[in-house]
Amino acid sequence: MAGHHVVEIHDAEEARALFQDIGVDPGAYLYLMPKAFFRFIKLKNISARAALIIKQEMLSKGGEAAIARGALSSGEGPSDVLLMGNLKHYRLLLEKLKVQPFGLKQLAADIEAMLDAVTPQKASIPLAGSRPLEMGGKPLVMGILNVTPDSFSDGGKYNDPARAVERALEMAAEGADIIDIGGASSRPGAQIVDEAEELQRVMPVVERLAGEDLTLSIDTFRGSVAEACLAAGVHMVNDIGRLQLDPGLLPIVVKHRAVIILMHNRMQMLSDEPYHDLISDIIDELQQSAGQAREAGVLRQHIIVDPGIGFGKTAAQSRYIIKHLSELHSLGYPVLLGASRKRFIGHTLELEVDERLEASLAVVAMAVMNGADILRVHDVKESRRVVDMTWAIMQEKGHSEPLPPGVS
Repeated sequence: MAGHHVVEIHDAEEARALFQDIGVDPGAYLYLMPKAFFRFIKLKNISARAALIIKQEMLSKGGEAAIARGALSSGEGPSDVLLMGNLKHYRLLLEKLKVQPFGLKQLAADIEAMLDAVTPQKASIPLAGSRPLEMGGKPLVMGILNVTPDSFSDGGKYNDPARAVERALEMAAEGADIIDIGGASSRPGAQIVDEAEELQRVMPVVERLAGEDLTLSIDTFRGSVAEACLAAGVHMVNDIGRLQLDPGLLPIVVKHRAVIILMHNRMQMLSDEPYHDLISDIIDELQQSAGQAREAGVLRQHIIVDPGIGFGKTAAQSRYIIKHLSELHSLGYPVLLGASRKRFIGHTLELEVDERLEASLAVVAMAVMNGADILRVHDVKESRRVVDMTWAIMQEKGHSEPLPPGVS
């Protein structure tokens, strides 16, 4: 085959390097680049009339669109639509949709926003009284610090404030970018403690860590707990209820201009409704919560989303979410994944909690490859190394360089 091979292009820099290696005229890069990236976009519940227009227009531009048989044959709808094309096809499609009726102008804006959102971009999230979080580059590591007696993995280890502070500083030294402090276990079957007990557990730790050069997160859904912690110097709120468990939380986040992590959750405390379309349902519900936050005054750059591995998901659904994690970037927000030592790993490999390190690290590597911006983990040192090595491989452009003497 003389070295012929299928090529994978991961980003614009790789595409540009390939053009350069071939000797393409640099003036042609502008025209070739949009053709180098193929995108699939799934549109939900589109009217049959609009779906037919989209299909016709996409076909005429050289792309493809799959719609329901009923919409195609008899004009019955609504229909989901799967668009298939490169960036040039989409640019031409959007030009046409922007002047069409039936809600297609707004749909064109939505598609354009999604295409922009899934293109990796560096951003800086400002934090009150601390250095900003740099997003869009190498994923950040969030170290879990549970000051609880009953968390599923490390319950009881860090009940003593002095030991908890020691562990937080240890995680920072191991490479944690964020320390996530939790005082109320949300493990399956747990009875969540009242807010007085939660505050009693977390405040001594928060107050002692606030004087350190650390980025701190409080793992709570309660407005009163968030208020006390943010006032003491915490920067972020990690909400397992995506603003649905306590109406008092959102005003506190707005008041302190804090970062909010919105975690998807379909445990009984929120909903036990079955999924109709797993990723679409998660995206839709996270979008609702993000919209609620934005309307209340939370800045776009202060919102992070989390698909909520294990929270109302089966083991198979959790694995599927990790495989399709990059699709959550359609929302336009950084994506956090918390899968460390969780039950789906135990169900998949028949392992107890204390045997799940290697599998957790495999999930970390997959999450980095699939676009996670933040990894929430128990095992910081090991996870940091996996993140760094996976990222180094992903960033390698393959430029030729001579080996140093004696290296093989």
